[in-house]
Amino acid sequence: MKNLYLIAISLLAFLSPCFGQHPKYEFRAAWIATVDNIDWPSRGNYNSEGQKVEFIRLLDMLKDLGMNAVIMQIRPAADAFYPSPYEPWSEWLTGKQGRAPNPYYDPLQFMIEETHKRGMEFHAWCNPYRAEFSIGKSSVSPTHITRVHPQWFLAYGGKRYFDPGNKEAQDFVVKVIRDIVNRYDVDALHFDDYFYPYRMPGKEFPDNRTFALYGNGADRDTWRRANVDSIITKLSRAIKEEKPFCRFGISPFGVWRNKSVDSLGSDTRAGQTNYDDLYADILLWLREGYIDYVVPQLYWEHGHKAAPYEVLVDWWSRNTYNKQCYIGLGIYKGGSNTRWRDKTIIPLQIEDSRKYPTIQGQVYFSTRSFLSNPNGWNDSLKQHYYKYPALLPPMPWIDSIKPLPPVIADINVDSNTATQQIQIKLADIEQKKIIRKFAVYTFPTLENIDISTLPPTVIIADRKDAAEYRLLLSSLLQQKDLKKEFYIGLTAVDTNNQESELGILQKIQWSDERKRWEVVK
Repeated sequence: MKNLYLIAISLLAFLSPCFGQHPKYEFRAAWIATVDNIDWPSRGNYNSEGQKVEFIRLLDMLKDLGMNAVIMQIRPAADAFYPSPYEPWSEWLTGKQGRAPNPYYDPLQFMIEETHKRGMEFHAWCNPYRAEFSIGKSSVSPTHITRVHPQWFLAYGGKRYFDPGNKEAQDFVVKVIRDIVNRYDVDALHFDDYFYPYRMPGKEFPDNRTFALYGNGADRDTWRRANVDSIITKLSRAIKEEKPFCRFGISPFGVWRNKSVDSLGSDTRAGQTNYDDLYADILLWLREGYIDYVVPQLYWEHGHKAAPYEVLVDWWSRNTYNKQCYIGLGIYKGGSNTRWRDKTIIPLQIEDSRKYPTIQGQVYFSTRSFLSNPNGWNDSLKQHYYKYPALLPPMPWIDSIKPLPPVIADINVDSNTATQQIQIKLADIEQKKIIRKFAVYTFPTLENIDISTLPPTVIIADRKDAAEYRLLLSSLLQQKDLKKEFYIGLTAVDTNNQESELGILQKIQWSDERKRWEVVK
């Protein structure tokens, strides 16, 4: 922090600490899919300003639901939602692959800034190997990598994929990811589950030529897994070389292996698995520290005959290898059949995930589903499960040093009694860490203050324009259940979500004589 600046803070009502239901730390996110215009931008919306308005609307909805992160798809098929030196603009952004936005803007930069402005994290979601979404139907630019290096690609199931056994193709993907991390302020780089494609009955992935060249006597399954391990290790190294604090996460299919073929597997009967069919050995990547978090896609209900949710959430909780695990929930299935018309499914899945200390959050597929408030789940999140904000869980293996606590230089309540807000001026301290946000706590007294398990009252992004803060936050000092006097304290939160010690506490009280809130100095 180089200058004095104001933070205008609107206070929420006091919390009744119920830490099981309202954890202090929890990753709460939704995937925003761009492939085939699933979530954003809406199909046919190729107007730059219209896209911005639409994205802000989605972001504000997620923020209102209690989310503290978004997982945004920026590279769905070897294309780009940003100006890339290696890949063309996405057809799902402008209607034709290679066509730039008009009027021109950088969607990725815009989305990152808007996300951070709301105190949320931005995880850049890239598909690792999909290159042509629908052969013969997709728009393909003359500069697309499938045209420049056709020998790197294989067709399977009507789509075109990078050949995972081709080292040049691997290095190209790593180069693309390195560029993103280097040029953009992303909090994490996120890959989904499409490594080798899902098997199609009676059709084998056509990598005979590559296997003959590079198999070196290994069996094909082992060779394929080694290919995927290879790009994961290269990506992990590249990301950390560019930005040590940028996290690397994978969202795999929900079943690693079935117990029937491996005693370490889950008691499931999945038709396909990560290890045996997608050739993704997720446990190896967690154990060796190649990735920082995992988001298994558990899109099944409790009691499912092949992949019961309760079995899998327990299995993943025991196989995190001290890395973070967030559970992927299939909110898109709401109302799709008799079982998914049950309003209790998602609430029960959240409650089950919170039983395990080795599971630190939930991620929803996908954002579009929230537009219709399926089974009233939006209301459940806002009114109960995400009623209070949560800090994102820090990763001590990346950085365990706390930032310095903020120092309050001045505090007052503005004079407009109709829309009163607390304004805090922070002192200019030589903070050696990048501060991403501030956590604000309120206390009825100064006795027994302990924030180690207490959720913040409100979380505010680190921005220096107090006027914009006033615009972004509603005044809540008129809350009916707010006590007539209370204390306010702040902590600073850095890029790795490490929280400082509590800053100076200040007393706020209600003046019956003046009919307004005032700071006791």
